[in-house]
Amino acid sequence: MKFLSFPGLGIGPFQINDTAFTLFGLDIKWYGIIITLGMILAYLYARTRAKYEGIDDDDLYDVTLLSIVCGIVGARLYYVVFRLGDFIAKDGSAWDNIKNTFLNIINIRNGGLAIYGGIILGIFAAFIFARIKKMHFPILLDVAAPAIMIGQIIGRWGNFVNVEAYGRVTTLPWRMCSDTIANELFSKGLINLEAASQIRDGLLGVHPTFFYESMWNLIGLALVMIFYKKKRYNGQVFLFYVSWYGLGRFFIEGLRTDSLYIGSTSLRISQLIGAAAFIVGVSLFFLLWKKTPEILKLAPVGDEAVTEESEEIAEDSAEDDSENTEEAESETEDGEAD
Repeated sequence: MKFLSFPGLGIGPFQINDTAFTLFGLDIKWYGIIITLGMILAYLYARTRAKYEGIDDDDLYDVTLLSIVCGIVGARLYYVVFRLGDFIAKDGSAWDNIKNTFLNIINIRNGGLAIYGGIILGIFAAFIFARIKKMHFPILLDVAAPAIMIGQIIGRWGNFVNVEAYGRVTTLPWRMCSDTIANELFSKGLINLEAASQIRDGLLGVHPTFFYESMWNLIGLALVMIFYKKKRYNGQVFLFYVSWYGLGRFFIEGLRTDSLYIGSTSLRISQLIGAAAFIVGVSLFFLLWKKTPEILKLAPVGDEAVTEESEEIAEDSAEDDSENTEEAESETEDGEAD
């Protein structure tokens, strides 16, 4: 049981429990429930976009399941790679260390998932699926982009329940305070004893960076919902998402105290990826706007497809009538000549 407060907003302190309930002796965590809820809502939203883009429901369901499984694996591997030392067992025999290291790696109940790894491997799985099913991958990316944003908007509140993914010390009115936070920052050597005491008293707090990211994605989702049907080419919605999230994550990551670093350097890997995503995403967004390759050009979808098909049928019918009229006139002329 943990206590949280937002003294600058007049909220708290209040209790927060990361366990929702216990089932057959197994603690079911709020984090898992919230992440699952985000996945479900993301899928339901993706169905509306998939229908608009002409993607079959069964194909969407299959690619969603595949991407979720691969995404979880990718999120874990990404985290493990940059925190490998935390997972290597050293206290037993060689065999026991290998076994325990493997068990540590796959035990996600103790935390350790990174969203970038999940997105990368999840998208790669969707690419393979699209190739096998002969689906247009850029369209699939456009459908996935707002769905991923929904998952992130909701999923970040799992970090709130776990009292994690917060930032450095601040005096801003929306600062978040907790004994747990004070103790953790002090144990890491990020604050001194006086600062830890002030966090407990509510004079200081930390940036609720989980909330920043959730709200950043909410704004981005609103923009995507307005922009989606006005896109100029397939893949443009996804590029907007990549650019938007990369920009926000670059700045938000700079506030966090639990970042993954490259080796022993001070370079935050998520900041580097965020910056790269923004630069590449924005460049491609406008480059393809000016000169769109044939493979990315829009095809009629939804009601437009039906309208165009009707127009084609009408044109074909008119051409047939014209040909029949010409044949009849020709026969009449031949008859008069005889």
